[in-house]
Amino acid sequence: MNALRPRWSRHLALIVFSLLMVYPIIWWLGASLKTAPEMNLPTIWPSTPIWENYSAGWDFSPSPHTFAHFYANTLLMEVGNVIGGVVTAAIVAFGFARLKFKFRGFWFSILLMTLMLPGQVTIVPQYILFNRFEFTDSYVPLILPHFFGGGAFFIFLLVQFIRGIPKDLDEAATIDGASVYGIFLRIIFPLIKPALVTVAIFTFIWSWDDFFSQVLYLSSVDKFTVGLALRMYIDQFEVQWGQMLAMALLSVLPSAVIFFLAQKHFVEGIATTGIKG
Repeated sequence: MNALRPRWSRHLALIVFSLLMVYPIIWWLGASLKTAPEMNLPTIWPSTPIWENYSAGWDFSPSPHTFAHFYANTLLMEVGNVIGGVVTAAIVAFGFARLKFKFRGFWFSILLMTLMLPGQVTIVPQYILFNRFEFTDSYVPLILPHFFGGGAFFIFLLVQFIRGIPKDLDEAATIDGASVYGIFLRIIFPLIKPALVTVAIFTFIWSWDDFFSQVLYLSSVDKFTVGLALRMYIDQFEVQWGQMLAMALLSVLPSAVIFFLAQKHFVEGIATTGIKG
């Protein structure tokens, strides 16, 4: 019995901590079902849930488009971001981890130094560049940067993962006649699947939540993403809090679903550094 007490105490502590983490979500759900006068009451759940907040919010009266239109815009942008980020980050990481070229260490150090550079520093020159190419008010400024390595953090993560894969596999493939491209596609790429899933999840969540870039480059309502659509509720003369909170709750579902479906690979990609030989 004494041996079981520490285990039960840990479980109890985890349950209490989990309830504290879930409480804001429960409050959020309850607030999305309240009427405007009930928003000021110190209650978690409304006396009479107003499920019409979800249907009314989905129809989105301030705009000629329904919320499904903004969801489609955001998912279209996310497909390009995830594909570009995963593929190009894997290619660049393979080059740093396996290929030998001049000044490889120097360029890798420069790459790591960009991690210390605040994103706000590059906002102005990026905007000027995209504006000169007339790419503003389009998804190009939001998608194109992901096709140039996917980000220094993702490259560093994949480099560390690839370095954990024994080079004997590369040498065996070379003896069998495989080229550098064959080694990458047939040996390295399949083995770094957990890390790639991690990169895909982070890319999806971070770009989904990147409100600043979206509000900077998008100005047409028909091109708005979910984040910009939620802002339109606040621009009204009378804020419909119930509808806005209902749509905000629906806006986090894709990220939550993707995380839970790929949780196994995500944890594996973070916790491991490749195959130990």
